[in-house]
Amino acid sequence: MGKKKSEKSIELLNKAVSDELLAIHQYMYFHFHCDDLGYDLLAGLFKKTAIEEMTHVELLSERILFLKGDVEMKIVGDVQKIHDPKEMVKCAAQMEDHSAADYNEWANECAANSDSATKKIFEDLVTDEERHFDQFETEMENMDKFGEKYLALQSIERSKLVSSPAAK
Repeated sequence: MGKKKSEKSIELLNKAVSDELLAIHQYMYFHFHCDDLGYDLLAGLFKKTAIEEMTHVELLSERILFLKGDVEMKIVGDVQKIHDPKEMVKCAAQMEDHSAADYNEWANECAANSDSATKKIFEDLVTDEERHFDQFETEMENMDKFGEKYLALQSIERSKLVSSPAAK
C-alpha cells in the first residue's frame, strides 16, 4: 500500500481510537454513577460496553502499527457530567449512532484508497456500534414504558442481594 494511502487510513484509525477512548471514559463515568445509585443492570451495561470499546482500541491500534503509523491515544472531547440515568442512556445511544455513521463513512474512504483490511475493520465496528445502540435504545424504551419503576426494581434487587443471609 502506498505511503499516501496508508497515511489516510492511519489518520482515520487514530480518529476512531480517540472516539473509542472518549466512549470508554464516558461509559465508565456512567457505570460509577449507576453503580452508586444501585442500578446494577445499567451499571453492568455501561461497564460491559466500555470493555468492548477497549477491545476496539486494541484492534484499531494493531492496524495502525501494522501500517507503520503511531497510535496517538488522544481524547478529543470531554466526559459529560450527566447524572440522570435516562439522560445517560440517551447520550450513550447518540454516541453509538454517531460512531456507526462515522465508521460507515470511513470504511468507504478506505475502500476508495484500496485499503480493504481497514475498510473491513470499520465495517465490523459498525456492527458492534449498532448493537450497542440497540441495547441503549432498549433501555430507553424500558424507561419510557415502565417509568421510575424500572430503575426502582434494579435498586430493590440489589437491596435483596445485599441483605440476604447468603451475602453475609
